[in-house]
Amino acid sequence: MRVFVTGASGHIGSAVVPELLGAGHQVVGLARSDASADKVAALGAEVRRGDLDDLDGLREAAALADGVLHLAYKHEAMLRGDLVTGAVADLRAVEAMGEALTGSDKPLVIMGGTLLLTFAGITGRPGTEEDVLASAPRADSENAVIALAGRGVRSAAVRLSPVVHSAYDRGGFIPTLISIAAGKGFSAYVGEGANHWPAVHTLDAARLCRLALEKAPAGSRLHAAADEGIPFRRIAESIGRHLDVPVKSVTAEEAADHFGFLGALVTLDNPVSTARTREVLGWQPVHPGLLADLDEGHYFAGRTA
Repeated sequence: MRVFVTGASGHIGSAVVPELLGAGHQVVGLARSDASADKVAALGAEVRRGDLDDLDGLREAAALADGVLHLAYKHEAMLRGDLVTGAVADLRAVEAMGEALTGSDKPLVIMGGTLLLTFAGITGRPGTEEDVLASAPRADSENAVIALAGRGVRSAAVRLSPVVHSAYDRGGFIPTLISIAAGKGFSAYVGEGANHWPAVHTLDAARLCRLALEKAPAGSRLHAAADEGIPFRRIAESIGRHLDVPVKSVTAEEAADHFGFLGALVTLDNPVSTARTREVLGWQPVHPGLLADLDEGHYFAGRTA
C-alpha cells in the first residue's frame, strides 16, 4: 500500500513511518519545512512538501495514495489557547482528503483524543468507542471522517490517550509536567488526585495506527490506550520520586497558576475502555506502561529539580 502520512516527522509519525515500512508499505510523508523534510527522508519515506493549509495539495496527495494516515495538527495554536484555529484547519484538511478518496473504498485514518469524552456527559463508567460528542473542536473532524464511511471511504478515527509516552516523547504532557515540577520545586496533583488519565506507549500507538489503516471497518472509532486510567496522583508521585522533590496537592483554584495551560486539563477524569478496539483489530499493547516507562529513567536523564 502507498500511504500518504501527514505529520510524518512528528512524535507519533516518527514511529508510524518505520512501522509502515517494516510491514512492507510505501510511505509518502508531508513536510512543511526543510527540517521536517530531512527527518522524513531519514526515516526512509518519500517527501512531499506542503502543509495543512494547502488543500489542493492534500487532495492530490490523497488521490495518488492507496490510503491516508492524518497525524498532523496545528498544535502551536492549541498551546496558545486558540482551539478554534487548529480545529478549523484540521476539519478542512480532513474534508479535502475525504473528497479525494470518495468512492474509492481506500482507508482514511485520522487522529483524535480520548480527552474529548470528558465533555460527553459520561458518568460512572469508562468512555467507550461507541461514545460520541456531537460537536466540539476536533470532535467535528472525527464526526466528518466517520460520515465518509457512507461515501465509499474506509474511514476510521483513532482517539489517542492524552499521554503518549516513550523516548520519542520530547514535548508532550509528561515532559511538560516534569518541567513544571522541576521549576516549581514540587510535583503537584489537584485535590485528591483521583481523576484518571489513560496512556499508551508510542510504539503501541504506531502499531494501532498501522492496523487501523490495514483493516479497520469503515466508520470505526478506536481507542489507543494501554493504561486505561491511571490516577493522576500516581503520575505526580512518580515524577516527584524521580526528581527527588515533594509531592503536594493543590486546589482547583491554584491549578491554573501551577500548571499553566495544563491547568484546565489536569483535573479531567478520562477512564476509557479499549475492548472494542482490541476485538476489531486484534491489538494488544506490548510495551511498558506509563509508570514502568517513567521508572526506566529516560525522561529524567540529566535533569534535577
